[in-house]
Amino acid sequence: MPERRCAVTRVEDGTVHIAGPSAGPAFTRAVLDVAGAVLTWPALGPTGLPSAEIHDAGQAQQWLWAVYGERMAAAVDAVASGTPAAELTLPGRPTALAEDAARLALGHWAARWWPTSYLDGIPALEPDVLGLELAALTNACQQLLDESAELEGFELLEEHLDALDPLIRWRQSADPPRRLDRVLRLIDDAADHAGLDGETLRRLRSALDQDHRPTATPLDLAELFRRHQGFALAAGALRTANDRVVARGSGTNDWCRYPPGFVDAAENAVSWTAYAVGADRRIEVEVVADIAAPLSGVRLAAEVHVDGGPPNRFPLARRDDVWTGRANLDNPASTTPSMEVGVLLPGFDPGPGADDRAAREAVRALARHRLGVATAPHDSEAAHPEPLLAEIAAAAAAEEDF
Repeated sequence: MPERRCAVTRVEDGTVHIAGPSAGPAFTRAVLDVAGAVLTWPALGPTGLPSAEIHDAGQAQQWLWAVYGERMAAAVDAVASGTPAAELTLPGRPTALAEDAARLALGHWAARWWPTSYLDGIPALEPDVLGLELAALTNACQQLLDESAELEGFELLEEHLDALDPLIRWRQSADPPRRLDRVLRLIDDAADHAGLDGETLRRLRSALDQDHRPTATPLDLAELFRRHQGFALAAGALRTANDRVVARGSGTNDWCRYPPGFVDAAENAVSWTAYAVGADRRIEVEVVADIAAPLSGVRLAAEVHVDGGPPNRFPLARRDDVWTGRANLDNPASTTPSMEVGVLLPGFDPGPGADDRAAREAVRALARHRLGVATAPHDSEAAHPEPLLAEIAAAAAAEEDF
């Protein structure tokens, strides 16, 4: 990886920037909150050194030198104290801490933005496997983090301990990923620091104390991590014989307008149909649900603009594997309306943004690429940078389910 020039600047509020904020929508950025700063990597670009927004230069000194080098640590201190902006040449190869931090940020990005889609054939990441690797990486990045972030790592470990036994079995299989042993040792170390104990952790420690002796029987990863979640698209709503279709189309599936795990990430997951019902007009919206979408207690909403008019929102209810809803339209029966339809979660929605279809397609392409890398032999150079353990498990499931 080549060296690059990097500017260190200070803005009016006292924040020190290393390089500039990453361009592109939120779902194309891998972000990590660290002591005194926020680090950002482009999820769609190479995993090199991050950009940084440093709001507490003194606190950030605990890790700056270990990520960027001593000259950068000195430059940040000087710029924070009022010296003019500096420009430095950053090393081409990231340090071990920077690599772990980039991987941790990517894992958090995947937990929020992985484009799970039955329609597009992109499998979900196993949340327990991802959670345990995030807990392990949080432990590896202790030098970067403050106490609250370390506590979140311990909480992740407790929350996802159910996946530890399958990981132990995976390590004992004929062909475990080369990084699995390190992840398990980091989990053991994190559990020790957190004062956790129990049968599962004792089995982990026993396994780590023994030499790795792979079994001769190949391990079925798809079965090992299978969540037994079926997925079959439901039929449309019943309509009367007098309903006449006047228009139909696909809406906008903006991932930023609802939480993860609610809607299939495919671009055509939102569809609508406008009907003539006597002299009235009615729109019905169907949104393909993510396999993890809540069955009750939460209701998404459709947002409809008719002929460029103000937004009309109405609730969507989860029915089998779709969110559905309908509303009457206020337009003359003699016209065919122009429709813009989106989906959102009220209270969560930041509002419609720019049309990011190209960026969403780039994220899907990234997911497909990473799943392809995950199917490569674990000791293959083609598997560098190594995929997340959850990606390897998902790729195995995809071979069976898609």
